[in-house]
Amino acid sequence: MEQYTDLIIIGGGVIGSSIAYHLLKEGFSGEITIFEKDRLYEFASTPRSAGGIRQLFTTDINIQISRYSLKKYKTFPEDMQVDGERAEIDFKQRGYLFLAKNETLDDLKKQAALQQKYGVPSEILTASELTQIIPELNTSDLTGGLYCGEDGYLDPYSVMQGYVKKVKELGGRYVYDEIYSIKEDSGRVTGVVTKDGMLYKAPIVINSAGPWAPKISEDSGYPLPIVPLKRQVIQFNAAEPLEKPLPLTVDPTGVYFRHEGASFIAGFSEKVKPGIDFTWKRSFFMETLWPVLAERIPNFERAKIISGWAGMYSHNTKDQNAIIGEHPELKGYYLACGFSGHGMQQAPAVGQGLAELIIKGRYESIDLSPLKFERFSTNELVIEGAVV
Repeated sequence: MEQYTDLIIIGGGVIGSSIAYHLLKEGFSGEITIFEKDRLYEFASTPRSAGGIRQLFTTDINIQISRYSLKKYKTFPEDMQVDGERAEIDFKQRGYLFLAKNETLDDLKKQAALQQKYGVPSEILTASELTQIIPELNTSDLTGGLYCGEDGYLDPYSVMQGYVKKVKELGGRYVYDEIYSIKEDSGRVTGVVTKDGMLYKAPIVINSAGPWAPKISEDSGYPLPIVPLKRQVIQFNAAEPLEKPLPLTVDPTGVYFRHEGASFIAGFSEKVKPGIDFTWKRSFFMETLWPVLAERIPNFERAKIISGWAGMYSHNTKDQNAIIGEHPELKGYYLACGFSGHGMQQAPAVGQGLAELIIKGRYESIDLSPLKFERFSTNELVIEGAVV
C-alpha cells in the first residue's frame, strides 16, 4: 500500500518542526508530512536538552546562526501563537558565562573579538568582575571569563510544542510512525518506507531524525559521520540559595550549571561509547559533577539530588557541527542533522535556511552553505572550539 505527499520530514522534534513551520510560512504550497516515531516525545532529544541559548561560539557560521535564532526566540511567543494563545517558552536572558584560567583567557579574548564583529555584546570579565555576576563564585584559580548578557536558557519542550502546534494550524500533517528506509530511483529520492511496510512517495525527503538520522541514512546507502552519544543532566537543590539567578555557566573543567526554577541543573560531556542509552546514575553527580560544583560555589557543598535524565547528542565525528543541505549524491534528499548538542539553539535559523533553499533554490536570510555535506570530501571542515 502506498500514499503520496509533496514533502517528507523524518523527525518531528524541534529541528524537523522548525523546518516544517518555515516552509509553510514561506509559502510552500504542497502537502508536508512529518514522521515522528515517538508520539509522546518521551525519548526525543529536544526535551532532554539543557535549553541553553548562546552566541559565544568560535566560528563565523555558528555565531551568525545563533544571533539569528536568539532574535527569533525573543519573539517566539507571539510568532507561534495559536487561536490567540501565546507559545510561552520561559526564555530567561540571564546570560552565558565561560570561566577561564590562564591558559584559556587569551583564547576567549580572540573569540570575543570575532563575536563582536557580528554584533554580539560579548565581553571579557576580570576575576573580580565575575563576582558581580555570581557573588558566591570562587575565583581563586580564575583569571576571568567570557560573558554575554543577551544569552540564557529556555524550556526546550515548550519550544518544540510551540512549533508543532503552529505547524498543525498551518496545515502540516504529523504521522506517528517510524521510518525504515529512504527510497530512490536513478539518483533521485522517491519517498520513504515505514517500519510496517507502508510506502509514502514524495520528491523531497528531509532527514532531521536526530540520533537516529545516521542509521536511517546508512541503511539507505548514504552513511553520515554521526554517532549518538549519551549526555546526562542532574537536577539538584542547594542548602543555601544564591544571591542572584545564575547565567548558564561553564567551568574550565567543562562542567556546566544553571538555575532550573529554584533548583539547579548541571552536566558534563563525559566520554562514552556511541549508542542509544537513556540511563542516568546518581554516581555521575557524586563523582564527576559535585566535586567541581562544590569547589566553584561553596553553596553547592551541601547539595541534594532531585532527579536526573539522559539525552542523546547527535555527534558529528568530523567537526562537531551540523550537516545541512541537499545530499550531493541523491537529488531531493536533504539533511538537517549532526548538531552535536546545538540543535535547540540553532533550530530557527536552520528552519528558515532550509525553507529558502528548497523553495527558492538559495539561501537568503543566512548562508548555511559552510555546513554542507560536501565539506567532508573537500576538507573544508568547520572546527568549533566552544563545544560544551
